[in-house]
Amino acid sequence: MRVETRLFGEIDIAEEKIITLGRGLIGYPDMKRFTLIFDEEKQGKIMWLQSLDEPQFAMPVVDPAGICADYNPTVNDELLTPLGQFSEESLFVLVTIRVPSDITRMTINLKGPIIINTDNLRGEQIIVEDEVQTRFPIYDILKSRKEKAGE
Repeated sequence: MRVETRLFGEIDIAEEKIITLGRGLIGYPDMKRFTLIFDEEKQGKIMWLQSLDEPQFAMPVVDPAGICADYNPTVNDELLTPLGQFSEESLFVLVTIRVPSDITRMTINLKGPIIINTDNLRGEQIIVEDEVQTRFPIYDILKSRKEKAGE
């Protein structure tokens, strides 16, 4: 499948790389088909959730485990039913990144993770039951890690 995107130009997406979010993203229920595009400059830390239904839409996402090692959201099992059969190991969790004009105020949304079953690429964005931040600051964390890595 070929898609003309706003950020990445024309890209070719293999059918087996298409992620289906059954209810779409919160606020974007009609966008259900996505793919992940890895930002090579960020060495895979930041990815883009690229919509295939609305090619002009792409949202930065990140695996929260690389930022908040203790992030382990409580999820109502009923919310995961649309993912089909899965094991804990087959679940991939992403959180959205908010990048304002002042990049030092960059945050992630820990309250609304996107959970993907890597066995069948079905996913859902859900609201977790835990008291966690919708705007968890990450700029200093990313900057510190970059400095430690000598980048």
